[in-house]
Amino acid sequence: MSIQTVGIIGAGTMGNGIAQAVATSGLQVVLVDISDAAVQKGIATVAGSLDRLIKKEKITEADKQAALGRIKGSTDYADLKAAQLVIEAATENESLKVKILQQVDAIVGEETIIATNTSSISITKLATSIKKPEQFVGVHFFNPVPMMKLVEIIRGVQTSDATHDAVKAFALVLGKSPISVKNAPGFVVNRILVPMINEAFVVLAEGTASPEDIDEGMKLGCNHPIGPLALADLIGLDVCLAVMEVYLEELGDSKYRPAYLLRELVAAGRLGRKTGHGVYKY
Repeated sequence: MSIQTVGIIGAGTMGNGIAQAVATSGLQVVLVDISDAAVQKGIATVAGSLDRLIKKEKITEADKQAALGRIKGSTDYADLKAAQLVIEAATENESLKVKILQQVDAIVGEETIIATNTSSISITKLATSIKKPEQFVGVHFFNPVPMMKLVEIIRGVQTSDATHDAVKAFALVLGKSPISVKNAPGFVVNRILVPMINEAFVVLAEGTASPEDIDEGMKLGCNHPIGPLALADLIGLDVCLAVMEVYLEELGDSKYRPAYLLRELVAAGRLGRKTGHGVYKY
């Protein structure tokens, strides 16, 4: 299947980032959200991102206008009919995602691939929401989408080879580097990354080193661009805690027990950059 038009549900951080990556690759985008204000905010975010690329002389004004011209904003799911691929990028809430996927499934064509950008919810489980689960797949982009090369392509039990291969080819068109992953809690990257972040909180609570020295040690010793505690602040401590709780519940292994300090900071409302205070003050 040749993917020429991509529908994206959700114009927030991930949705507008995916829209930018798709549009700048020469494909058409239908960006859908619940209100026109949300859609226009998403498109404005794309425009601002493209303006920054112009200042860095990576694209021209003509490139920007061409990309924006490929994005159609809408609040009507009926506009997704022309899409060969629809990516759900709504809030990380299973019941909401199921509702959206069922609405999409009722609209799109027989051959349309339906995907989710979830970072934690079972692809196998979500696939049961639609009539053709073999045409459902996880397409996990990383934030910021226009900059990050990686895309995890997650196969549920039902995902067909044709669906997987079509989405892998799509990721390559975007200039991304896709990896294929079986459905499992956290998939690959977050399954490794979040427990590492959790362990940094254990080390901090033990008083082994200061936050600054823990982060500096991991940056210089492991060649990470950002330390685990600063990264936790960027992701959101509440998100890190929620992910660890999912791992503990689904995998039943005590090694996924959330660090006590992580729980304490979340209880105190210190969630990171979004609240102005996490491990560090902002």
